[in-house]
Amino acid sequence: MRNDRFRPIGILDSGIGGLTVAGEIRDLLPHERLVYLADQSMIPYGNKDEAWIRERALLLGHWLHQEQGIKMLVVACNTATAAAIATLRQALPFPVVGMEPAVKPATRVTRNRRIGILATEGTLKSARFSGLLRTFAEGMQVFTQPCIGLVEAIEQGNEERIDALLEIYVKPLLHQQVDTIVLGCTHYPLVRGNIAALTGSDITIIDTGPAVARQTRRQLLLHALRNTENNCPPLALFSTASAALLQRAVERMLPHHPPATYACADFADISSVTDSKASS
Repeated sequence: MRNDRFRPIGILDSGIGGLTVAGEIRDLLPHERLVYLADQSMIPYGNKDEAWIRERALLLGHWLHQEQGIKMLVVACNTATAAAIATLRQALPFPVVGMEPAVKPATRVTRNRRIGILATEGTLKSARFSGLLRTFAEGMQVFTQPCIGLVEAIEQGNEERIDALLEIYVKPLLHQQVDTIVLGCTHYPLVRGNIAALTGSDITIIDTGPAVARQTRRQLLLHALRNTENNCPPLALFSTASAALLQRAVERMLPHHPPATYACADFADISSVTDSKASS
């Protein structure tokens, strides 16, 4: 299609965590229009089975395609990437960028070859994560920690609950003498300061947001989709629950976010993914 480069980039996550990725994309590609979809009515994803997540991710991706006219999709959720990235790439007619825990970067920076990974149950149980460990973590000691309830506490901005859960989840990794901790969920960079307060300055904390932003830029250039307009449009933020819920969560956890508009996503008139691809 003509003028595809002026279409927005779609970003999806179960909640506000993916805004940490959106922020990295915004910093690297300030002239791109970003449409963000938070599936707050179904949060969290980490305790749901892969088949459900695949179907849900298809619905969200399809809505962004049909209703927002996106030129590219960024799945800013480790759990959704693990369950649905292959299906999304088959179903949608544009580049789809996913994310995964930063195992490979962690192996490059660890000094004692002991790495801790904080992630959701769904991510840690996935075949994709197991493959990451087989491919990149040979000779490393990797200690995984599922963080049940942490996503919900972050969405609610419940600082007392956040600190209590981090105490439970981070301390076992410290007892294993890890020198590198991977943040394997896009919500966790929102509490990076809380985590650093527990680990101290000797432990390296890694997240994948900057790498996803760089991959987004590479895909835009590869497919001639880079926006050439010289402006900085506001973020368009949508929630599957309510615009007010999303706005409260963003203002609590991201007080310095860029200008944004808020709305509720309506799925009433969405047709099948197959129909959408055929009509593009």
